[in-house]
Amino acid sequence: MGTKPFTTAGLSALALMATLGAVQAEGLVVSNWDGYMAADAIDSYTAATGNAAELVLHGTNEEIMGKLIASKGKGYDVVFVSSPFAEVLHNLGLAETLDHSKLSNIANLYPEAMELAHDPGNTFSIPYAWGTTGLCYRSDLLAEAPDSWNDLLVPAADVSGKTTMLATDRWLLGAGFLAKGYSVNETDPGKVGEVRDLLIDAKKTLLAYDDTTFYAKLVSGEAELVHAWDGWCNYGIAENTDIKYVIPEEGSDLWVDTMVILKNSENKDAAYAFVDFILDAKNHGWAAENILYKVPNKPAMESLSAEFLESFPNMAIGAEQLLSYEQLRDVGEGQRLYARTVSEIKAAQ
Repeated sequence: MGTKPFTTAGLSALALMATLGAVQAEGLVVSNWDGYMAADAIDSYTAATGNAAELVLHGTNEEIMGKLIASKGKGYDVVFVSSPFAEVLHNLGLAETLDHSKLSNIANLYPEAMELAHDPGNTFSIPYAWGTTGLCYRSDLLAEAPDSWNDLLVPAADVSGKTTMLATDRWLLGAGFLAKGYSVNETDPGKVGEVRDLLIDAKKTLLAYDDTTFYAKLVSGEAELVHAWDGWCNYGIAENTDIKYVIPEEGSDLWVDTMVILKNSENKDAAYAFVDFILDAKNHGWAAENILYKVPNKPAMESLSAEFLESFPNMAIGAEQLLSYEQLRDVGEGQRLYARTVSEIKAAQ
């Protein structure tokens, strides 16, 4: 996803590193969002392989991309980025062309995980987590269960003022695109303009734009219906079983977070060993059990208990259904239009 549900500890150090263009470290350097893998993953990897490794944190895709572009990927070995950004790294020639013979655990991936639109065959990226974006709501407070994006964008009078939307460009616009029946990668200025107007009207009914605390607002009852990534909705469900998640009838985007080995990595063998370590069913299963995100690892998902899946029903959404949704893609120069449009939406009174 473009934004992660984790803290941004260590960003002051990373800001300093950005001025240097690359991380200065001995051994493997992995850049990831905070909390997006087991706290002991690096130590466990070193114990298993003998390879020294260091984890550095990034707060957003945009932050790590700035560093990678400035350094041409030097100083980094493996980075976790959302799929549109992996696509950019590939298009810039910064991503390694993957040798699957060095990834024995790639066999754990669902066949559908080898068919992702941004990288068919996983030639430059390996999917780490995937999921949907939809509506998260308090079933005990709403008169009717929502089933359309318009339930959020044009809410009933008793729900108005008790809704939130994701603020990140791709997902804010994505809700509007889906409501209109457009591609989540739409770049036609006329259609983007229609969505801008729809979202400006929707803004008048919002409690807030919120990428990080919306599930807490549901738990407290301050919000009743929010725009949510499925995994984040699970955080709310964990605290209040009246919180539910639904994919609207108009559909969802398919978001995918990936692992990319940098072409300029000076630790290629160790980088392959790290990606393969993560693809081990037990290690990959940690993300599903602890971050509450679906992972594209078949044995890892099959290890989840029936009780767990009953508690978090969206964790049971299958690979085939996920692949039926349109994946967010790199839209090139269209991103400028997106950024300008979102600025206009947020500036509107």
